Amino acid sequence: MALVGIVLVSHSEKLALGLRDLLRQVATEEVRIEPAAGTEDGDLGTSAALIEAAVRRADAGAGVLVLADLGSAVLTARTVLEDLPPGPLLVDAPFVEGAVAAAVLASTGADLATVAGAAREARDVPKF
Repeated sequence: MALVGIVLVSHSEKLALGLRDLLRQVATEEVRIEPAAGTEDGDLGTSAALIEAAVRRADAGAGVLVLADLGSAVLTARTVLEDLPPGPLLVDAPFVEGAVAAAVLASTGADLATVAGAAREARDVPKF
């Protein structure tokens, strides 16, 4: 069964890799979690080429959920997704909590709309 993939768009490669490590603890190994972070030369920032490559790697046939950390990452992701065939979905959700919720639901085989809904709902979950 194909599972929804997840792309983590961040200005920081370390941040995205750390979040990917966390998600691998809560998701099955079959969920493709791909960072698209920093620039090609290792600096802070975002890269359209890295985002596009991560979306392609994350796509296992059930759709791709894209989460971004900050404003310009959202803008870059939007630009990339406009140039790709329809399918990948950029979600307005908290980066960490949304990614955790998405990874858990993706592991169950939920469809893209359900995974996206879980990521969005993470905004309203109190921490205590």
